[in-house]
Formats: sequence, structure tokens, C-alpha cells
Amino acid sequence: MTEEETVLLASWRLVLMLSIVILTACVADEREIYLVLMEGDPVAFHRGLITTTEAGGKLDSHSEVSKAYAKKLVDSHDKILKSTLETGSYNKLYSFKHIVNGFAVHTSPSQVKKIKRAAGVKVVERDRGAKMMTSYTPHFLGLPEDVWTQEGGETNAGEGIVIGFVDTGINPFHPSFAYDPVNPYVSNFSHFSGACEEGPRFPENSCNGKIISARFFSAGAQAVATLNASMDFLSPFDAVGHGSHVASTAAGNCGVPVVVNGCYYGQASGMAPSARIAVYKAIYPSIGTLADVVAAIDQATLEGVDILTLSVGPDEPPEDSITFLSVFDIFMLSANKAGVFVVQAAGNHGPSPYSVVSYSPWAVGVAACSTDRIYPASLILGNGLKVGGVGLSGPTFGDGLYKYKLVLAKDAVKAYGSFPKTPPYTEECQYPEALDPLIVRGSVVICNFSQGFYNGTSSVTAIIDTARVVGFMGFLLVANPAYGDFIAEPIPFPVPGIMIPRTSDSKIISEYYEENVRRDKRGEVTKYGGSAAICDGRIASYMGRAPIVNRFSSRGPDIIDRDRNPTDVLKPDVLAPGHQIWAAWSPISVLEPILFGNNFGMLSGTSMATPHIAGVAALIKQNNPSWMPSMIASAMSTTARKCDNNGDPIMAEGSDLYSLYTATPFDIGAGLVNPSRALDPGLVFSSGYEDYINFLCSLPNTDPATIKTATGGSCNSPFSNPSDLNIPSITISALSGSRLVRRRVKNVANKTETYLCAVQEPKGVRVELNPSSFTVAPEGSQDLEIGLNVTQNIDDFDFGEIVLTGSLNHIVRIPLSIYPVST
Repeated sequence: MTEEETVLLASWRLVLMLSIVILTACVADEREIYLVLMEGDPVAFHRGLITTTEAGGKLDSHSEVSKAYAKKLVDSHDKILKSTLETGSYNKLYSFKHIVNGFAVHTSPSQVKKIKRAAGVKVVERDRGAKMMTSYTPHFLGLPEDVWTQEGGETNAGEGIVIGFVDTGINPFHPSFAYDPVNPYVSNFSHFSGACEEGPRFPENSCNGKIISARFFSAGAQAVATLNASMDFLSPFDAVGHGSHVASTAAGNCGVPVVVNGCYYGQASGMAPSARIAVYKAIYPSIGTLADVVAAIDQATLEGVDILTLSVGPDEPPEDSITFLSVFDIFMLSANKAGVFVVQAAGNHGPSPYSVVSYSPWAVGVAACSTDRIYPASLILGNGLKVGGVGLSGPTFGDGLYKYKLVLAKDAVKAYGSFPKTPPYTEECQYPEALDPLIVRGSVVICNFSQGFYNGTSSVTAIIDTARVVGFMGFLLVANPAYGDFIAEPIPFPVPGIMIPRTSDSKIISEYYEENVRRDKRGEVTKYGGSAAICDGRIASYMGRAPIVNRFSSRGPDIIDRDRNPTDVLKPDVLAPGHQIWAAWSPISVLEPILFGNNFGMLSGTSMATPHIAGVAALIKQNNPSWMPSMIASAMSTTARKCDNNGDPIMAEGSDLYSLYTATPFDIGAGLVNPSRALDPGLVFSSGYEDYINFLCSLPNTDPATIKTATGGSCNSPFSNPSDLNIPSITISALSGSRLVRRRVKNVANKTETYLCAVQEPKGVRVELNPSSFTVAPEGSQDLEIGLNVTQNIDDFDFGEIVLTGSLNHIVRIPLSIYPVST
């Protein structure tokens, strides 16, 4: 190599190294969204504005002095960004000013380091993103017979209450949200001031009196993704369906006919059908950001919602802070401080322990359960044997009287063709071009749950498309022994179909098929002798055991950090129906093609359980307008049901499919919400903002300066232990020796009542109550001391409860979850 070539090669190596360095730097410095909290009071809690506070503790945020202070906060945010960061290196997305003082900024990690060092900055947190935590239930919970009757019937249930929904938007054309001129709205909602933002598919008249406010928040989504104009509509319109489903479950109109694929499934009603709906769209089909979600929470609180429903949010713990001090949880704390009842999905990471994503005692975390309604589907084989399955399907022609040729998809694959010989083509019925139409047309075809379904690339929607194109009479999706049982939910099928999720049942079908098929020496079928018919799977039965905690529903114990260290707060808080819930949908259904064109969807998830609690909270708030959020939460907790419809303890689905075990408070919280009892709980436990600050200050290994930095609250009166927070449960994650826990109850009944105290002790713990009985007058309070003494070390939590039985038939239950570690 010449000297010139050597120099040239060295130069190219230097250029390559510099390119790699620059590329690495660019990747490392890629912009992200950061949430920044600042020193200084937000508008709602500014001491200098306290004279403008109205009765009930809500600030007049629309006064001139409030507007001036809000502008001052926005100007301060702009000033710190301009003075700290390089020009062009950032984009401010939001200024938070009502319940939290801060902003959201889209910038690079190198720039955000400068923000962290700037004067006045308290907290900087990377946006973790936000996800969706994805009828008959009013009757299951006893609302029409009990609660609605007490509140003047369904036309008055929830009247005067505004429920805010931070979600994917709403379908304003749905009958669940229609204005009914026969039952005109009577409340003037002087405490609420919203607005209706127009946009694609959301005309000006979308806010009709049922929907009284609708906004959308997209700065975060637009900063980190290229939105698709065909589905990411920049308006409050719901292209997904999730937000409409949630809103109608909580506050949809009463008695709306549910019709899907021409079949009538009954009538849908919200929990509080006369409550009003305020929409805050913050999740888009392409993406969801925490910046958009917390901006929506800030706006909802500013406008004066009574209840805030969060079936969306971060799906994992914060990276570098305790769970209670994440930006999301601080926003919920501030909303609670402003008098808003906040209800949050517990998460869909069950049945693993320590999997809840609702952590804080100031928000009610909701677990999901089934109801007693089931949709039994069945297949009848040619020999008369009936096999049970799943699927909201019409029958094959003749409804079981006529049977049709039974064909295994693998036996009907074309011998010719250039398609890959992989399971989606050969046995999963995903591609019509792979099947011989002369064999499968007019037949009942067996499709296997194989590789594609296991890894999530295959779908029932594709089977339906294949069935339509090739002309199946019907289809079966059967469990594959190589992959084991699978979970099947009843989905409305526009063609006859049934899912057979258990391998034991699929084996029966396989054996029948092979007994009746003839094959040549090469294994190819020469005669199909088997036959089958699919029966109607759309007829509901009300014989099921219920409630049962769903397998997907996230479990406690509650955690304090990303390392899953347990903390002394019971989560989830309460249980509500979240399995197979019929509710409003968006016909566009961009993320669920199988529901395209439908006005209703049957969904499962803690997202579906959450609006049930929001609606019940609205009924309680209507009946008790002066109650603090913690009092509403307490009423639902202390009156919750611990037994199922057979009178047995509530059961929960386990890690093994179709297995059940006796549920604990870490599965059900206090139990299944009981609305009629919650309206008249007798006693309530009350906690406010200062109590939550004292709770935070009592957490182990927590610096008071950190608490003040994050919340603005001072650690002037920390509790002896976090377990002293006045909530309607007692959880101790490490009980050593003995501890004295204190509670205070308030009589919210209208008569003096005497209570007797009893206890079911957790294993390894002796519980002493003082006093053992007490009499309390209306609006009076009673202090309780609960002495806990370890009698035996055990290697896990154990559970019990305290029961306060009143002379006027009030029963107050307090769950105990104790981990005794040493005597």
C-alpha cells in the first residue's frame, strides 16, 4: 500500500468513526416528552386567591384575578425554558396551571439536564406514555330496584352530577348520549363551566345537554408520532370506541336497545343515567402520552367535574421515584384536593401479585369481575355429541337440526399455489387463497389455534373474512394440544362460528373427525364422513357463579417503587363488573376490526370496571353533595360484598387457566361494590389533603424535602406509621412485635346508633379493639384504637376483618391484610 493510500484509508476510518459517534449521539439525544413541576402554587390552591373560593371549596378559576395569575404562571414557564434551553431545541406542549404548576416539554435528554438544574424546578419526569386498560350490570348491582328508586327513578339517577372522562373521546351520535325531549334536563350546573370543541366528525351540536363539554388534547401525541388523519382525528370524536364504552357504562341513557348483527341483546343503561358527561380526549389510535392525559386532568378539574374517570394511564411504575410521587399520581392528588372523586383502573396484569398500577390512597383503584350472565355456545357433532364453546354467533342453517360436512382446514389446503406452507395458511384459516373452495364451501371448517394465534399475528377477524370469501357454512377455532388451552371471549360473529378453547374438547372433535374420514396411503382425504352444526350462541343464561375476579385483573399488594417493595395501602380498593360488558361503541372501530360497523361492543378489562364505580360514586354524590371524595370511597368500601351469589366467599381466577381460588383483599379490595348499601353506610372514614401529606411523610426512607418538592406540602405532623392514614382498611407489610393503629369514624346517618365491634384475626396476629362498643350521634365521630400483636411468624400476608355492627342495621367492614415478620 502506498503512503497516499495509507493516508486515504486513515482518513476514511476517521470519517467512519466520527459518523458513528455522531449517530450514537443523535440516538442518545433523541427528543422525548418530559413533565416538569415548578415551585409556586397553582391557581386552585393559591393563598392569595382564597377570597374567591365558592361554597363547597371550589375556586372561581374564571375570575379576572385567577386569569391574571394563570397568565403569570404561563409566562414563568416560557421564561425558564427560554433562559435555560437552546433556541430550537425544545417545544413546549402544555402549561399546567390549575391544580399543578408546571409544563410539558418535548426536548432531548441533554437539554433536560439543564432544566433539572434551573431555579424553581421541583420534579422532572420522562413521559411513560398512557394506555387504555381494556347492558346488564345495573340489574346485577341492584340499581333499578334499589338505588334508582331511592333517587326518583332512572330519569333522576345522577341528576346534577358531572362525570369527566379522560379517554379516547366519544361518539356523539350514539343513542346512549342522545337528548331525550320527553325527559328534559333540569340542572343548570352552575358549578361547571366547560366548552365544546369542534373538529372532524364532531360538529358544533355534539354537545347536546347530555354531553355538556368536549375537548381534545393532542400536543403530546403530535410531538412524538406522525398522526394518521384517517383515524387520529383532532377532535373529541372517538375513532376507537373505548371512550364511548366507558362513558356509557357510567352515565349512558337508560334503556337503549343493544342490537349487533341484527340480534337484540337487551337494553343498556349507565350506572347514573341522568348524570352529565364531560369528555377529555387524550388517547389516540396511534399513541397515547402522559402529557396529554395530565393536561386533560388539569382542564377537567378547572371546569368543575364532580367525578373523574381514568380508564387510561401509565401501565407501569415510575422509573426513578416512589409510586405515590409520580407526576401522574401528583395530578390525581391535586384533583382530589380540589374536591374531585378520582377513580382509576387497577390494571390488566393479573393474576400476578404486585401487579396493580393504581397505587395511591387518594384515587380509588378498581378490580374487575364477572357477572352471572353467560352466553353458552355449542357444537353438535354428527353422532349427537354436544361440545360447549364460546362465540356470540348465529346458528348454521337449521339451528342444529341439519348438519354439514366437517372439514379440517389442513385437509383442504390446495396442493398447488405459491403461498407459504406455514400454520396461518395451512391450518389457521387466515388466507382464503390457501383453501380449496370445492372442499370447504358449504362446510363447517375446523381451524386450529396454532403458531399465529400464539404469537398474536393471526386473528378471528381473518377467519371470518376467509369464511365469507370461500363460503364456509361455519367455522370452529379449536385449541391445539401443542399450545394448550386458550382464553376465549364471546365476540359477535357475523357468520356462524364457535371457539373451542379447551384441548380436552378439541380432542373429542378431533377423534370424531378422524373416525369418520377416509384417507389414502399418502394421508390425503378421500371421503369426509363427519358432520356438525353450530347452535345459536347469542342467548344469555343467568346461571353463572358470580362475581369471580377475572384472571387479567391486576392484584396487590400495593408497591412503593419499581422494585415491587410492598407498602401499607390496600390495592385494589374495590371490585366491580369488568367482564363481557355491553356498552356503546364507535362504528369506525379502528383498533378492533371485528367490531367495525357496530354501535355496541362487548369488552372486558379493568377499564370496563372503572366506570361502574364512577357511576355509583355519582349516585352517592347526588345523595350526599357535601361529602369529600374519601367519604364516597369509604361508603363503597365498608359496605362491599365479600360473598358471591351462592353465599360463598368470592373466588378469583388463577394462573392456571380455568382454576379458581378463594379471593383475598389483594384481589378484590374491600369486595364487590354494593350501591344500595353504599348510599347509607352508617359510618365513614374521612381523609383530606393534609392527611395524605402526613401519610407520605411517614413512609420509610422518605426525605421530607422530597415530599415538599413533589407536592408542596410540609411534613409538620407525620403519622407514626403509614398505616395510620384514616382509610377503611388496614394493611401492614411488615408487622414486627406490636403496633397500635388508629382510625376515626363519623356517623353520617340521621340517628344515634350503637355499634358492637368484632374481629376475624389474620393468622399469626392477635387483634384488640378499643372501644369494643360505642354509641355515636349524627355527625358525631368516634376514635378507634386497633392493637396488633404478632403471635406467630408466617412467610406471607394473611387476612381478616373488623366488623362494626350497628343497632340500626348498619354493618361496617374493615379488611385486614397483615404480614407478621417477627414477634
